[in-house]
Amino acid sequence: MKKLFLLLLTAFIFIGCSSDEDTIYDFIGTWSGTYEGSDKGDFNFVVASDGKLTGTMHSTIKDENYVITGNVTDTGDLTGVVGSPSDGDFHGILTREDKKGSGGWTNSVPTPARAGTWTGEKNKK
Repeated sequence: MKKLFLLLLTAFIFIGCSSDEDTIYDFIGTWSGTYEGSDKGDFNFVVASDGKLTGTMHSTIKDENYVITGNVTDTGDLTGVVGSPSDGDFHGILTREDKKGSGGWTNSVPTPARAGTWTGEKNKK
């Protein structure tokens, strides 16, 4: 009986100490990069400990700023909106291994609607 108990206890210890668990903590912090397409510029956003994302896009063509808000999941999926109220979207994936991100964006204001892709990385501390 003791051997069975020790075997089960050992199994639970190894299962409980797994380091493969995904957490939002790998994504918390400031991210920045550039976007391009029918407009271009740079962006910055901050991911908070609850996964909420807030930031801005700055158009170097129109010399305008646009608000970005959204959420990041513990697997790095990013879903957000551009503008307030929502005039477009900002979506993509953040990677925990190399601290990089990429995705797409749209913005319907001002007309005509614009769209493209973005790439960035987590800022070093």
